[in-house]
Amino acid sequence: MSSLDDHETITLPAPAPNQNYVSISALDAGHLTLPEKLFVTDADPDKRATVPSLSFLIQHPSQHPKTTPTNLVFDLGLKRDVSGYRAAQQDHIAQRQPTTASPDAAASLRAGGLEPTDINTVILSHVHWDHVGTPADFPNAEFVVGSGTQHLLAHGGGPLYPADIFNPDELPSDRTRELPPVRASDAAHASACQTRHAWTPLAGFPAVVDFYGDGSVYVVDAPGHLVGHVNVLARTAPGKWVYLGGDCCHDARILSGEKGIALYGDGRGGLRSVHADTEVAAGTVARIARLMKQGRVREEGGREVRVEVVVAHDGVWREGNRGRFWPGRL
Repeated sequence: MSSLDDHETITLPAPAPNQNYVSISALDAGHLTLPEKLFVTDADPDKRATVPSLSFLIQHPSQHPKTTPTNLVFDLGLKRDVSGYRAAQQDHIAQRQPTTASPDAAASLRAGGLEPTDINTVILSHVHWDHVGTPADFPNAEFVVGSGTQHLLAHGGGPLYPADIFNPDELPSDRTRELPPVRASDAAHASACQTRHAWTPLAGFPAVVDFYGDGSVYVVDAPGHLVGHVNVLARTAPGKWVYLGGDCCHDARILSGEKGIALYGDGRGGLRSVHADTEVAAGTVARIARLMKQGRVREEGGREVRVEVVVAHDGVWREGNRGRFWPGRL
């Protein structure tokens, strides 16, 4: 993580004259239990913590008076019905007990007065079992995933990510759009991509997509954890941004530098982490951590701004921000 300049000023785009801002609300979407030793360095070998798998409602203002906002959900958490997981997935889930899936993302939306049928778009940070939720609950939504995701669902991703830990029919084929390849080495999948978006660099991130085309919501390529892993950077008010980090890390102390990414045996005589590529994941973490440096993030024109970073499994954040869950707002 030291290869990046921690003292560099990060520049975000200045607001447009009629800038759109989005509202973001956290959603309870289930809990799972994680052994700390697999996720952070210098861990208590016996400590296990039950943590959330957070989902987020992002509401984009309508361009037309008297119409409703566009509703986007980022990540869906756990399935409420474990039978919706394949056998190998259920074997893994058995190691993450206790788990809870009530309320799930759909129930959390309803509790705040919004129906899952009102959701226009679902963006998945990635397709691990604790983020895919129950896609069938969202029959009117377009699903958006990172490059290579559909190939991963169908074929797996090597010996540590075999096909049987993914469900090839997880997403609705007629309503799923995969973002384009970011790197030239991914070009083999380009023919399968149907997209209206293009990647550009922003704020120290090599590749982001201006999702609505108005500078309000950016999808960030966040490689390292799993093929197709993406994050969201959103503008919520003048001088205020929110970064939704998915599984860039599983403990906020890694972002603050208090802890590092844990390594453990891969069963083949080597070491691995919870990330598909630990070095690349560490680079992603370093880029995100720079957004948290007070006084070092500014918009074009020099105005200092604040970026709040939230990762999917941050139980401390959840307990301290209960009033910001839907219908509350970040």
